[in-house]
Amino acid sequence: MQQALHRSSLVPRGFVVESACYEGDKAVITVRASGSFGLCPSCGTVSRRVHSHYRRRVTDLPLSERIVQLVVIARRFRCDAVLCGRQIFTERFSDGILAPSARRTARLDSLVHHLGLALGGRPAAGFAKRLMLPVSKDTLLRVVRRRHRPPADPLKVIGIDDWAWRRNHRYASIICNLERRRVVTLLPDREPATAQAWLAAHPTITVVARDRGGRYGEATAKALPHAVQVADRWHLMENASRAFLDAVRKSMRQIRTVIGATTIDPKLLTAAERLQYEGYLRREETNAVILALSKNGIPIKQIVRQTGHSRKLVRQVIRGERQDVFRTRQSSLDQHLPWLDDQWAAGCRNGLNSGAT
Repeated sequence: MQQALHRSSLVPRGFVVESACYEGDKAVITVRASGSFGLCPSCGTVSRRVHSHYRRRVTDLPLSERIVQLVVIARRFRCDAVLCGRQIFTERFSDGILAPSARRTARLDSLVHHLGLALGGRPAAGFAKRLMLPVSKDTLLRVVRRRHRPPADPLKVIGIDDWAWRRNHRYASIICNLERRRVVTLLPDREPATAQAWLAAHPTITVVARDRGGRYGEATAKALPHAVQVADRWHLMENASRAFLDAVRKSMRQIRTVIGATTIDPKLLTAAERLQYEGYLRREETNAVILALSKNGIPIKQIVRQTGHSRKLVRQVIRGERQDVFRTRQSSLDQHLPWLDDQWAAGCRNGLNSGAT
């Protein structure tokens, strides 16, 4: 038996269609709630006293290859409860229909959630565009994150480290679940007693990843003596990188010597190195001009006037102190280091008796 198709069946249940029209590529449907009363969200009192009306624009499932926009004529009610602090409240709909402050109906939000879970951000956004669903990749990911329920599994592997509320002024402690890669909590400070109290309340933790500082290690040893303490990967890489840079800085004199005697292929350089190399070529042109003027017997003061460079730069070029390809911070001791190395190798350990003038 065939049934008649009513306009109210095209919108979520609980709504009555007032009017429908097309506005460009959109189907605009004006609806209102079918009930005659509202429930106060603070005290739950039933109210039939309407204070005013307002309109909400929400998006619903597409219809006939058109985007559907619902114009909901919502009501504001007066709360008659004497002890309730809320005098006026807006009309509420059930979460299965339309959540408070939502821009999409519940059934459309459920479809967006499933698209985000199945396809991810960018692919789901392209597919949603074909389905006439106006959602972006960021919206899809936001819906997935909002509906994500944190796991109820006990904590087993965590990481603890400093966290800055305000750098150089106020610091706290951040604790992450390394199995889920999610932040668990933020402690108000980085005192060992605070961390110890939190760790003692979670005896299921078996592995604690931390930095090489002793504060968190002491707190972990007291609160969880059975837990294994390991150095986290970030601090290992940071420490290794710092040690490598320190070793390179100590050998920069030899490195500059080797780099200056090596033919450089610009095709093999990175973008940053290529910029440095182009600057080196410009410096070489400047050096050639200044050296040519100096060989012709022109004084430094006149070279400064002709080239427009500073007196310090002209002196550096004439003295041969501006020859490195990849510029590094130089020390005033660089030119004396060979002699100092020879004195040290000869057994001279006292600077007062070295015979230096």
